[in-house]
Amino acid sequence: MDTRLYRLHLLKTIALLVLVALLPLNNAHAQLIKSYTLLGRYVAKFTNDTTDPGKPRFMLYPTATYAPETSLELGISSLYIYNARNDYKRNRLSEINAFTFFTIRGQYGINIDNALYSHRDRWLFIGRARVQRFPLLYYGIGPDAQPDDPATVDAFSIQIRQRALKGIAKNLFFGPQIDYQVLSRVAFRQSENNPVTLPTGATGSANLGLGVGIIYDSRKNALNPRQGFFGELAYLDYSPSWGSTFRFQNTNFDLRFYRPIRKSQVLAWQGFGQFMSGTVPFNQLALLGSETIMRGYYPGRFRDRAYVATQLEYRFLPFPFSKRLGGAAFVAVGTVAPSPAQLDLRKLLPTGGVGIRYFLFPKKDIFLRFDVGFTREGTGFYVFTGESF
Repeated sequence: MDTRLYRLHLLKTIALLVLVALLPLNNAHAQLIKSYTLLGRYVAKFTNDTTDPGKPRFMLYPTATYAPETSLELGISSLYIYNARNDYKRNRLSEINAFTFFTIRGQYGINIDNALYSHRDRWLFIGRARVQRFPLLYYGIGPDAQPDDPATVDAFSIQIRQRALKGIAKNLFFGPQIDYQVLSRVAFRQSENNPVTLPTGATGSANLGLGVGIIYDSRKNALNPRQGFFGELAYLDYSPSWGSTFRFQNTNFDLRFYRPIRKSQVLAWQGFGQFMSGTVPFNQLALLGSETIMRGYYPGRFRDRAYVATQLEYRFLPFPFSKRLGGAAFVAVGTVAPSPAQLDLRKLLPTGGVGIRYFLFPKKDIFLRFDVGFTREGTGFYVFTGESF
């Protein structure tokens, strides 16, 4: 069997086993796994949400994703969710999500994401941290980067980005943000058939960005929005004056709209744009592809100074015939260019896919999602907590 097909078959088998394990137990199965056993208590967390809706929840579970360029990725994820002062009626759901991962191609790391809402929205802290040692694929810069024979970049990276936003009006937050990124121990391995010119930052860099951001957020639950609007406009300036290797700027917007269509059905839309100027290192260019938007493309399959994308998703949360299982279907388009003026609609890249949802915490309205994204170049698989956007 072809190695690529074998890995895909292996992933499907693992995903099937995980989904079967998470299905609600009937009485016969419940008798086989007693609640006083370690396994029984673990399974009960997925199948019986009896905790008071105001109390925090913590969960530890395996994750898996697949993309042609990274192959199979396995990890362990942890999720901590709570409402400030345990008041779920007046305060939004906050989350801290962390996971460690490794791939069969030698990648590993730890990722931490947070979205923390204080009592009555006085403060909002949104951020992420990444520490990774990985061989990433570099296809070049621009919308015409070819898929054949990409360069492999071995490197160690650190990224810490945090926003501390003060609530200044209902659903409106404003404040400073910081972004620190380090790329070190960089080594490019190129194909003899398709050598590439080494980009800016090919020997590594350390860049500190300082800036401001403003967010309007009327969602009650950021992990599973059923209605409302989210809008963000952010600006970061990276300067040697405060220790950056390069001088450049980053401006981005993120717009999301959610509309309930029928009971337990949601139509969700997102529009995203990122625009860079100055001397931008290759690892901090706008990257097309991720587990949230343009699913199916490897992060950085296309990269440049300007990037726009939009996606539409229809969600069944859950299906009418089930209390635990749901699903989703999504489509998206996006492209990159050297500048906003050079964005070309003729070079829009399409992607789409479907997903399965499992109700982890009904009282907190949290789902586990398993998505499959299809592109012209391949397929990507994703298993994460909460919706992609």
